[in-house]
Amino acid sequence: MKKPVLVIMAAGMGSRYGGLKQIDPIDEEGQIIMDFSLFDAKRAGFEKVAFIIKRENEEDFRQVIGKRMADHMEVAYVFQDIANLPEGYQVPEGRVKPWGTGHAVLSCLEEIDGPFAVINADDYYGEEAFRLIYHYLESHEDDEKYRYTMVGYQLGNTVTDNGHVARGICEMDEAGRLVGICERTRVEKRDGGIAFTEDEGETWNFVPKETTVSMNMWGFSASILQELKKRFPAFLDRGLQENPMKCEYFLPEVVSRLLEEEKATVDVLKSKDKWYGVTYKEDKPVVMEAVRKMTEEGRYPKKLWGES
Repeated sequence: MKKPVLVIMAAGMGSRYGGLKQIDPIDEEGQIIMDFSLFDAKRAGFEKVAFIIKRENEEDFRQVIGKRMADHMEVAYVFQDIANLPEGYQVPEGRVKPWGTGHAVLSCLEEIDGPFAVINADDYYGEEAFRLIYHYLESHEDDEKYRYTMVGYQLGNTVTDNGHVARGICEMDEAGRLVGICERTRVEKRDGGIAFTEDEGETWNFVPKETTVSMNMWGFSASILQELKKRFPAFLDRGLQENPMKCEYFLPEVVSRLLEEEKATVDVLKSKDKWYGVTYKEDKPVVMEAVRKMTEEGRYPKKLWGES
């Protein structure tokens, strides 16, 4: 069985944050959130990382993290190109938005042929999550169904004090397997609890803080790449008709479809770690303080990769 690969989705610019937040330092050593994910991944057993980036950001990425990582892991670059479409399709005039997380992962088709984990570039997931997912990928293979996994977090550990976030609320069966994900695009702290709205704040629905949510940390066999490829044209047929400028091919939607068709199972691995991310500029000091504290506690060395 092939060794699991780590795939990092870093092609999206942070629209709410402004600028290329994936390579913004979060400590005095100049380290970025991705450094901590890579350090945790390497500790868990991952030996190769594939960065999904925009071609125009390649030099920035190589300078800020790629060159440094090349001494510690095998590094590959995969480009998410808006023009990378099936034969017979073309980018609508004026569209600049990428095609979403499903298209990003599909970009890895030529690079990956074994199990892999997928994460966001700008999220801190914690050491436990990488250990859990690596062990799963190393010990499970597809049989009569695709055997996938995801790491779930407690909702209360994933919200910011500085605005709203989008979260995928997980529905699971008694065996701890995913039944479905309900995407809530506006979740925030309110009146001592956490709530979401679907009508621009007219009404709010409170959700228990222990609720399991997806933070886009998935574990797949290579079969997902073929499924993404196969289903992309049908998505384009619908999306280009309904919302040509903004439609997105979302990874969780493809997974949900495979669950509905009973082609796949998704085991939910639960992490009690606190998630950190920089959704808004105001989140950055919070992340910096968290990293400083974890370093002080000895969870990370001050210089993750030794003297550079």
